[in-house]
Amino acid sequence: MNPPDPVHVIGAGPAGLMAAETLATGGARVVVHDRMPSVGRKFLMAGRGGLNLTHSEPIEAFVRRYGTRAEAVAPWLEAFSQADLIVWAEGLGQSTFVGSSGRVFPKAMKASPLLRAWLARLAELGVEVRTRSRWTGWDGDNLVFETLDGERREGWAATVLALGGASWPRLGSDGAWRPWLEAVGTEVASLVPANAGFDVAWSPVLVERFAGAVLKPAVLSFEGRSVRGELVVTRYGVEGGAVYALSAALREAIARDGSAVMTVDLRPDLSEAVLAERLARPRGKDSLTNHLRKAGGLSPVAVTMLREIGEVPGNLEKLAKRIKAVRLRLTGIQGLERAISSAGGVRFESLNPSLMLRSRPGVFVAGEMIDWEAPTGGYLLQASLASGVVAGRAALEWRASQTGAREGA
Repeated sequence: MNPPDPVHVIGAGPAGLMAAETLATGGARVVVHDRMPSVGRKFLMAGRGGLNLTHSEPIEAFVRRYGTRAEAVAPWLEAFSQADLIVWAEGLGQSTFVGSSGRVFPKAMKASPLLRAWLARLAELGVEVRTRSRWTGWDGDNLVFETLDGERREGWAATVLALGGASWPRLGSDGAWRPWLEAVGTEVASLVPANAGFDVAWSPVLVERFAGAVLKPAVLSFEGRSVRGELVVTRYGVEGGAVYALSAALREAIARDGSAVMTVDLRPDLSEAVLAERLARPRGKDSLTNHLRKAGGLSPVAVTMLREIGEVPGNLEKLAKRIKAVRLRLTGIQGLERAISSAGGVRFESLNPSLMLRSRPGVFVAGEMIDWEAPTGGYLLQASLASGVVAGRAALEWRASQTGAREGA
């Protein structure tokens, strides 16, 4: 007797591997495909600076990080919560800790030990991983793959698509899947940069002296929302965690109006009145730059940024007001090749609550392929893994229902 068709998981990033683990734990025969020579490349890249697994903040605040998609993402987090993620990581031998920002990290502070342990677990569960296996759509009911041995067609008991969005395409997520899904009636929103830097027309002086400098702490504000964190000055403009937290609104404003004005509080821990009082201290022989540094507590890059937007006010109250709200005009967003993540993807209207394509029964979608976005800080990885759990469980149920239907026929 021939073995039953496997469940194919296409894409070996966090969402795909979590779907594979969920399926295999549930007794399914699982084959994972990835077009790259090795798996988890974007996951490894994200972990180079210290792998941020999730965030420890209360779930009510956590869910709000998903913006307009909070209601849709909330059930994923119920299926696989922050606490579940920590237990899962520690089950792979990766103990965790909560940083001062509330973010949760593995003590190893990188992704490679976790990925190695994860792949070993999947191998023990019997999951087959095929690299250099690129999905190119369907031929009737069969999945079609390009491999080193030529084109290959596969039957399937269920399929989980976890091909990622379109950010960092050199690591594997290139958005090439869009036309194949649209061809079967799935609506896909355009893939655009998220958690990306923004363009600012800096002077050559600032670029030459301060590209790479970090302003921290700073409070960035846009359209009534303020975020405390770091701002990184780059040759093209600005990036950093606080910028990413505002990136969705900034991106939309630039698309709509051609530019967006974000304000930067260079001294968030001082009130305007206290700052003006400190600036009123006798300057003596100090230059204005030194006075701003000594009395105002501004770093050299902050002083230069203050000068970028015009003549420094002589009136102390106006100067304090300027320091508390430096207006930066953002004229564009960096492209998908430089973005940490992407927005857009398969619209929720094309999915049922189990993340199955309405236009292709038995095919489920997980991770960044779906039309949601979140800031950095653990929110991206948490939702990606959680969506893999949801899609994996639903694929198990679908597989069981189809087997039962055949046996009852």
